Amino acid sequence: MDEKCGVVGVALSERESARPLYYALYALQHRGQESAGIVTHDGFQQHSHLGMGLVGDAFDAADLERLAGSVGIGHVRYPTAGSVDASCAQPFSVSFKSGSLGLSHNGNLVNAGAAREELAELGHAFTSDGDTEVIAHALARNLLEGDLVDAVADTMSRLHGSYSLTIAHDDTVMGLRDPEGNRPLCLGELDDGYAVASESAAIDALGGELVRDVRPGELVVLAPDGSGYECHQLVERDRTAHCFFEHVYFARPDSTIDGRLVYDTRRELGRKLWAESGVETDVILPVPDSGRAFASGYAAAAGEASADVSFAEGLMKNRYVGRTFIMPTQDERERAVRLKLNPIKSTVEGKTVTLIDDSIVRGTTSSQLVGLLREAGASAVHLRIGSPPIVAPCYMGIDMASREELVAADRTPTEIGELIDADSLAYLSRAAIADALGASRADLCLGCVTGEYPYDIEGEATDREVVGPTAASASASADD
Repeated sequence: MDEKCGVVGVALSERESARPLYYALYALQHRGQESAGIVTHDGFQQHSHLGMGLVGDAFDAADLERLAGSVGIGHVRYPTAGSVDASCAQPFSVSFKSGSLGLSHNGNLVNAGAAREELAELGHAFTSDGDTEVIAHALARNLLEGDLVDAVADTMSRLHGSYSLTIAHDDTVMGLRDPEGNRPLCLGELDDGYAVASESAAIDALGGELVRDVRPGELVVLAPDGSGYECHQLVERDRTAHCFFEHVYFARPDSTIDGRLVYDTRRELGRKLWAESGVETDVILPVPDSGRAFASGYAAAAGEASADVSFAEGLMKNRYVGRTFIMPTQDERERAVRLKLNPIKSTVEGKTVTLIDDSIVRGTTSSQLVGLLREAGASAVHLRIGSPPIVAPCYMGIDMASREELVAADRTPTEIGELIDADSLAYLSRAAIADALGASRADLCLGCVTGEYPYDIEGEATDREVVGPTAASASASADD
């Protein structure tokens, strides 16, 4: 039960790590709103603070003062499965014979149930239903039998699924990315140390410079005094499984992931969307905020084609309402849309509108947005989507629900357009996604739009020969 979350780790030479971790978590807040936590180490003992809610709610000044030490890791959580309570807040901490351990996880193991049963038979007691605790117990056990790098390598051999981890073993901070590189992780240099984080925007927030992405299957070990780092390529695969949806929706547009600025990728996807399905219209509107870069690229391509069309902001966003996509219940998502967005009537009244969004999952939000524009006087509403139809669930950590809830699972685009009352609806092709990312489709995880996954999941098809432990169950055991 881990999920699409945010992780960070720092090792500094001249200052306490708690506040830099706190600022980095603010930069990663979009990756999780349910809980936040920090674990630090002062050279003698580990310190931890976890809290529910947003980063600003989870910590106060006194909490940060108690988190002593120049090294540490942090986490923001977005649950796709498992408990939504303090028992699954991270980083997860373990004290054992070989020292203390803290672990933050972004991703989702598909063999967590089998791994948990194996560890339970060996005497390990679990306090949560999350994947992160499974990884922590497995790593702690291996640390009793070998050195740090060997212990991490042995743990990786037992894990099947997606994970980017930040790990604190006493005063050593590490970053680890799964062999397929499904979840993002990057390395940055700060004025007085180094950091690993889910996105480069967190490095930027600390005034640092992006060094590079952590490679799939690579372990990065930060020196406790912040003087440098070591890299260990523990596993190599012929193919990667980078999540395309990070670029489409989840990541911040100012982040660089796998060598590509997310904003530029979304702009290019918008241009390709025009090339594939451009329609005559008076005004092009983005769905804020994630649709904005797509709409900008779409409008630029339309203008180059001499289309007589304007780009405008026609939906105003209430900044104090969270992302509807990561609200846990359908009822909350439905109620949040009208609180979150309000149309500017003068922009759309009497005009044909093309509305640009990044994706359609359940269809509820799209239907309400089309309704809002019609109520504001739009004479026609065309909807263009910067990703392919989502037809299958995600087992790697994004909350796309079951096939029964996915509007495209058993409907054509024409049927969906009729369902949400749009005059027309078109999606971006899979080929355009791969082309915009400069990647082979074989090196991307496209499971949610193809129904074929890069991992062996019971009851689902795979798009490759799977290497690693067999998944005993398809039930998501996701941690952030």
